[in-house]
Amino acid sequence: MQALRVGERRKRADFCDMLLEGMEDDSLPRLIFNDKATFHLSGKVSRHNVRIWGLKNLHEIVQHERDSPKINVSSAVSVRKIYGPFFFEGNTVTGNSYLEMLQDWLFPQLNEDSENFIFQQDGAPPHWHNQVRRFLNETLPQHWIGRTGPKDLALHSLPPRSPGMTPCDFLWGYVKERVYVPPLPADLDELRNRITAAVNAVTEDTLGRVWDEFSYRVDVCAALSIRQLLKCIFNHISQLHAHLEPSSG
Repeated sequence: MQALRVGERRKRADFCDMLLEGMEDDSLPRLIFNDKATFHLSGKVSRHNVRIWGLKNLHEIVQHERDSPKINVSSAVSVRKIYGPFFFEGNTVTGNSYLEMLQDWLFPQLNEDSENFIFQQDGAPPHWHNQVRRFLNETLPQHWIGRTGPKDLALHSLPPRSPGMTPCDFLWGYVKERVYVPPLPADLDELRNRITAAVNAVTEDTLGRVWDEFSYRVDVCAALSIRQLLKCIFNHISQLHAHLEPSSG
């Protein structure tokens, strides 16, 4: 993953400030974070879990078993509850299959629990699909967060290069530890059963620790973003001064 640019640091700092304000004014329970993970029968989990930072284009190779059978899973997390798991059909999640999941499975549950919620998704290609964003604009105007276009009616745009801005990271880590206990699942049915059991085993105390870890990450991220932004501004000003100084001789 490439490092943040100056403008992106500002966006991340603003986004973290928005989340921290929500934690202070008790609006945090309204937030619903949705995320997808891919579990392979071989024991590999794809959910941004391998992150490599650099300033230039990277050519890093991560080895894994080729064509390992897999399952695409979606879950949503609030302060009080986990929704899921939802298992997608097929090996690929498309914009249409993601939209069907939102319309037919997730949003009916969210609306049953509360009509006043804020929905967040990341910038994955299925989430960026025109029909998905149209659905969110019409269903949750000014009440959703994600990758946005200029005409989208979102509460806030998710800052670029910020895959960790969700408590779902911690959830998938918890599930992974319990799914891939030796011996590994023998087939996809057993893998699916283990994922379901692991998600259902999340206690209220565990969910509280998930949110505590996420809150800490947001707090640290906000502080680092501001410090890095100020450093970049200082360096830019220093470069300008050096360029404007008359040369001696």
